[in-house]
Amino acid sequence: MKTTAALLLCLPFAALACGEVITLQTHGNTTTRYALTVPTKATAALVLLPGGGGHADLDAKGCAQKLKGNSLIRSQESFQREGFATALVDAPSDHAGEDGLGGFRAQPAHAGDLGKVVADLRARLKVPVWVVGTSRGAISAANAASRLADLDGVVLTSPVTVGTAGGRKAWTAQTVQDNRLEDIRAPLLVVSHAQDGCFRSPPGGARGIANRYKGTRSQVAVVSGGIPGRADACEGRSPHAFHGLEAEVAAGIARFVRGGRY
Repeated sequence: MKTTAALLLCLPFAALACGEVITLQTHGNTTTRYALTVPTKATAALVLLPGGGGHADLDAKGCAQKLKGNSLIRSQESFQREGFATALVDAPSDHAGEDGLGGFRAQPAHAGDLGKVVADLRARLKVPVWVVGTSRGAISAANAASRLADLDGVVLTSPVTVGTAGGRKAWTAQTVQDNRLEDIRAPLLVVSHAQDGCFRSPPGGARGIANRYKGTRSQVAVVSGGIPGRADACEGRSPHAFHGLEAEVAAGIARFVRGGRY
């Protein structure tokens, strides 16, 4: 009898996007779930870390019930078409409330949890594993990349580089820059949109991230175009989330993962 993962390998692309729900034991007595989808002959695996609170509320089929407008959630099938397995990571069991991951995104325990996801993917698929975070998810991705020695690469899209100092919730002051970016040794790609109107992720902030990188391979890519944004510049249907450019951005990320330029 075939396992769920084996059956996924046989499905056409139109049937992919969500995936098998895998549950791991993580920090303390918590659990963390991720949805694994594996296209035929996967050449790499992408750990997808959505923005906002990070609580995707995965259902039994591995489909997100929340954060559906997030760029990485919308782009899963595009990544799969590029030949990449996708692992959409949900918030751990103790961070499923209103704030979601909140200030936990920058904590060592969070990086440790993501390290367990990476290790699980390596054991299952035997392919390179990259971490991809968007918006506030980029804080999580940079945290992991600065603490985990065995990542094959990291991608930050629309990274949050401007915090809200003195806000009602202290963790809103956190940005990607709060991580030890100098400790990242894996290849680094930063992707921003020239028309990103979200005050937390100005396109100019991407260069500041790259300037602190001490590894051997990095690139900052600034895209333009797509579908004009709606009123909320920090939400999914906007340049901040590459609305209308999902396949193009996924293809550029794929080129970098394969060793080329975005």
